[in-house]
Amino acid sequence: MDSDGTRDVRGTHANPVPRPAGPPEHSAVPPRPSAPPGVPPLPDGSAFLAWLRAPRPQAAPGVWRYGHRPRPEEEPEQIPTRQLLSGALIAFLVGWLVWSLLWNGYLGGWWVLPLELFTPDSWRQGNDRVGNAILWYSYYTLIAVAIMLVVGRLGRWGEVWRRFGPPAWGPATQVDERPPAPEEDPAAWPHLRAAGAPDAADRLAAEARAGLMRDVDHARISRAWQGVQHGRHSLASFRGAVVKDGAAACPHPSGDRDLPARHARHDLVTGQVRLGTTADDPRNPYHYRGTGLALGPDLLGTSLLAVGPAGSGKTGSIVRPLAESLCLHALAGRAAVVVVGAAGAGIGPADAYDVVVRVAHPESAYDLDLYGGTTDPDEAAAILAEALVGDLADPHPGGDSRRSTTVLAQLLGPFRAVHGRFPSVPELRQLLDGTPGALAALRKALHDTGHESLIRELDARERQMSHPGDVGTVLADRIALLDRPAFAGFFDTSGQSRPFSLKALDHPVRVRIDLPERGHADASRILARLVLAQFTASVAVRDDRSLFAGLLLDDASGVVTPEAVRGIQRLRSVNAGVVVTLRTLDDVPRPLRGPLLGATGCRMALSGLTPWDGQDFAEVWGKEWTETRDVTDRQIIAETPAGKAVHVLRRVITGKAPTARAVTVRQVERERWSASELAHAVPPGHAVLSLTNVKGEHAPPLLVDLRG
Repeated sequence: MDSDGTRDVRGTHANPVPRPAGPPEHSAVPPRPSAPPGVPPLPDGSAFLAWLRAPRPQAAPGVWRYGHRPRPEEEPEQIPTRQLLSGALIAFLVGWLVWSLLWNGYLGGWWVLPLELFTPDSWRQGNDRVGNAILWYSYYTLIAVAIMLVVGRLGRWGEVWRRFGPPAWGPATQVDERPPAPEEDPAAWPHLRAAGAPDAADRLAAEARAGLMRDVDHARISRAWQGVQHGRHSLASFRGAVVKDGAAACPHPSGDRDLPARHARHDLVTGQVRLGTTADDPRNPYHYRGTGLALGPDLLGTSLLAVGPAGSGKTGSIVRPLAESLCLHALAGRAAVVVVGAAGAGIGPADAYDVVVRVAHPESAYDLDLYGGTTDPDEAAAILAEALVGDLADPHPGGDSRRSTTVLAQLLGPFRAVHGRFPSVPELRQLLDGTPGALAALRKALHDTGHESLIRELDARERQMSHPGDVGTVLADRIALLDRPAFAGFFDTSGQSRPFSLKALDHPVRVRIDLPERGHADASRILARLVLAQFTASVAVRDDRSLFAGLLLDDASGVVTPEAVRGIQRLRSVNAGVVVTLRTLDDVPRPLRGPLLGATGCRMALSGLTPWDGQDFAEVWGKEWTETRDVTDRQIIAETPAGKAVHVLRRVITGKAPTARAVTVRQVERERWSASELAHAVPPGHAVLSLTNVKGEHAPPLLVDLRG
């Protein structure tokens, strides 16, 4: 008995319940599971192999090549359904009538003359009834087939079959699921075998079949193999790494093999990301209609400008998919990407980036280097001047910010010579304001350290401060926007923080910079100009230009300056590009709108554009020669009963009244997309996009559904 009055029967065997006869107890014990509960089995590699082996034919710029089926350049003429079916039926009736007349002898016996001329009499007049029947009915069948072929050709039965028969019920083409030959199978890595690394190829092929390889792994190892071919890596080290680690070989410094989540379709074999579908619209070229619209580094290398009002899909439909694509390329060792946007703008989770700079956020792990990681005072002065007052420079040709650069260089050079670093934001503000104590302390330090030659820079600065219109006052006002309590822990130059510099774009790095637009709009624009200036300056001096460098600026209002336009023009030759989004072209000074549109090879006008913005796009897209047809119809009135019957039959076949048509064809020059069409004819969720790749191939303005 237990304390609660119940009986403890554990271990007792009195009056056991009898068990039915069965197998021994040891056979009833289930086998030990091979994996912990709740862990699904590893997938096989069929999905990856199907993706890798899918056809990717060469196509026009912007076409999603994965599984693409090319279309003819010109749209084939299609007969109306009613006319096609009526013509096919009439052709069948005519063929039946001809055969009936021949069979019943109304047209005479001439049609059997070939049989009588080319066969012996014994075949036709013999006593073998079976042989005679075979001979004659074979000839009848031949004549019937000939009539069917003629009337089928006239009635377009073949087109009826293609449009309404079984070929139109199922897929247009049957995919050949047979694996390709080993020497042509990309999953077998034939180029590694040909180079003398069969063990590495076998390891990679086995992991692909087992489902242990991803698209990023394939792209990353292919990139490493390109390094071996170009002499940057040795074959022995590559081979050893692949044999040891398999699909995880040659990892990204972060160790990541994929992004936490994907919101767009990517194809890392071609490097494309799908943004939408080209609309089936008469204004689009026929071979583009209905195809996927995709962008890759070959198109982003000419830079992209997207203009559309708030809510038109710039961030969600353009910036985020492109950021995902370039982050995947970075994991594959192909690209370095910097994404700049407002905090909380939805440009990807922090886990998708290696470096996240949250300006004015106290928990930010990284700082932003105000001077771009350079040690040259002149270079630092040029970059900082562009960020502070680049938007105030004269946008006309010949205008620049050399005066601002000179003022900053007069202060940065002496300060670095004394302290071995550049001034912090409060120190630079005091120097620009001309605070007597700050300038006197710097002058004394120059004397004490033996840099008398730099004292002339301070003398020149002090003389300029006394003149009206000194640009130092404007610089001091702009730097004061960064000398706020919210930025107190940022832009540190003492070495106590972890500043990020765009000099790191020599490596496949993923960077996100969050700007504090809420409450600090002017400071955010300064920082955006700073990042753009540092980007254009750093990518031009990279040692390894095979790495694509991309900068994505979500909402570049107030960022476009004369120097920025000149920097964008130089990016194509250094394997780099920028993506710039604007709410309206009014955010760009009028003299810079044409140069900006000309500097970017890819231009996008989203739905909701204003007519005056549309006018700028219409001008840059230009005009084209089109063929216009002026048709004049005059109804024909029949006067005889036979004519009226013919007209009734014609109306039944075509569905239209008999008319006499006069057609005038002319060649006229018209705008590809007019300002009115861009403002009012682009449906919601759509955009008009023109493309140019780094090779100079271009696509005309295309109406694209960004939701497809």
